[in-house]
Amino acid sequence: MTLEELWRATLGEIEVSVSKAQFNTWFRGTSILSFENGKVIIAVPNGFAKEWLENKYNIIILHALNKNNREIREIACQVVQETPLPQKQNQNIDAVSARSQSTDPSTFSTLKIKQNTQLSTPYTHSFHSSNLNPRYTFSSFIVGENNNLAFAACKAVSEQLGTLYNPLFIYGGVGLGKTHLLQSIGNSVLEKDPSKEVLYTTTEKFTHKLITSIKNNTINTFKANYQKIDLLIIDDVQFLSGREKTQHEFFNIFNTLYQRDKQIVISSDRPPKSISTLEDRLRSRFEGGMIADINKPNFEIRFAILESKAIEKKLSFPEETLRYIAENITHNIRELEGALNRVLAFSQLQNIPPSPELAKKALADIIGSGKKKTITQKDVIQAVCSHYDLTPEELARKGRKKEITHSRHIAMFLLRSELKLSYKGIGRCFGGRDHTTAIHAFEKISSELEKNLTLKEEVNAVREKIYLFE
Repeated sequence: MTLEELWRATLGEIEVSVSKAQFNTWFRGTSILSFENGKVIIAVPNGFAKEWLENKYNIIILHALNKNNREIREIACQVVQETPLPQKQNQNIDAVSARSQSTDPSTFSTLKIKQNTQLSTPYTHSFHSSNLNPRYTFSSFIVGENNNLAFAACKAVSEQLGTLYNPLFIYGGVGLGKTHLLQSIGNSVLEKDPSKEVLYTTTEKFTHKLITSIKNNTINTFKANYQKIDLLIIDDVQFLSGREKTQHEFFNIFNTLYQRDKQIVISSDRPPKSISTLEDRLRSRFEGGMIADINKPNFEIRFAILESKAIEKKLSFPEETLRYIAENITHNIRELEGALNRVLAFSQLQNIPPSPELAKKALADIIGSGKKKTITQKDVIQAVCSHYDLTPEELARKGRKKEITHSRHIAMFLLRSELKLSYKGIGRCFGGRDHTTAIHAFEKISSELEKNLTLKEEVNAVREKIYLFE
């Protein structure tokens, strides 16, 4: 087998393990440069791809290579040429970093805090307001390992509307900065060209306006207005789930904008494949562009966010106090800012400095005893149902509908891995199913987690919700 044949076979294995957008972003334009002494050198077009393949996809690549040649024990990447900024969507991610604030991929692992941000003013257009908050800008967004891909993709899209990543789909948990990042695209576009028609809206507002237009017999005007837009930003698209008429109209608007090379940016709390009762044609459209996730911020990011908020509010907080807050408030950015405001309020009311001791008192009922929450079967079922927009009855109902079966397998896997529940006990949780069904589900998910990065992110998102439910 030649090196070219080996890599072609390897890419075939990888393509079924990652999403289409991930495959097109990271693996197009790659090849095997050399294979010696069990080590494969992969040729990549730029530094960003090198870092991403070596750090995030190395296990998947090595596993796929091993299927075709058992002698391969190690991989590394080497930049062989720099890819120019692409003109069409789904080109290499180097386009993302090419015009962003730093073109060196290593800088994405460091924190970026921009102070004294110049805030744009709101823009009003011919038939609607953009609905953008001028405080949400790229320069006021804290970038770290948890969100660097999403940030870079948004930055690039703002500079090449409709031609780079279309649609751009950003997903992540509540309070992690999705709205800030999405609106930064709109503010950046309007700052450069105020004549652009930009609209930010939530799925709930879109649905409400659609229903109103149907009642008032103005549906054609509703459609025509949306079709004039250069940049459409839709937040919380998971709420389209189950709304057939809304999905139908959204699909038509989506297609019109896409065919005219107008940019569509979407956010959700989960990836497209995890949005149940979403029409297949819409899911296919969402997965056809660029998909990027935002994860929970680590300690360094949380500390940097608190520092930035304190500077923004012109507050003087001791470093030890910010450190205490960052160490104990871990879920999302909204909670961090809320905790900071709470400590400030206590400080002002009692007229004493915001010391770590004061922070402990102010946040005592939020942080609690610090003991890990005791997880129950109900917590697991509730988290799975919430993530996949199902009821416990639907999850337990007998049937082979693909989406529900997949959700049930995840639930069975988590009941076993998190609670160490017996297979018989797991079967009883789902209408008295046989224990062999639970064994199959656990082994199936366990096996797929080793090679499917998308599934791993999906399971982690559900696991996160388990520990958030009270």
